[in-house]
Amino acid sequence: METKIIQIRQKGAITVPVELRRKYSLSEGDIFTLVDLGSGAFILTPGRSEVARLGDQVAEVLSEEGVSTENLLQVLEEEREEYYKEKYVQG
Repeated sequence: METKIIQIRQKGAITVPVELRRKYSLSEGDIFTLVDLGSGAFILTPGRSEVARLGDQVAEVLSEEGVSTENLLQVLEEEREEYYKEKYVQG
C-alpha cells in the first residue's frame, strides 16, 4: 500500500499523482466513485459504482413508466405491510 499527500485546489479539484495516473492508465475526463466512510475517511476508485449505475437504470425505467419515487416508496410500504400481515399476524 502506498500513501500520497494531495491538496484540494480551487473548486474542489484534486490532482492524482502522475505515478498513479500512469500505473492505472488514468486520463483527463475519467470517472471516479467517491465513497464517504464517515469520520473524514473516503475511498476514491476509478470507474463508476455498479450500485450507482444500477440505480440510474432503475430511475430511468421508473421515469419511462411515469412512476415517481414517492409513488414507488408508497407502494413498497403497502406491500411490506401486506407481507407482514400475511406472514406474522395470525387471523
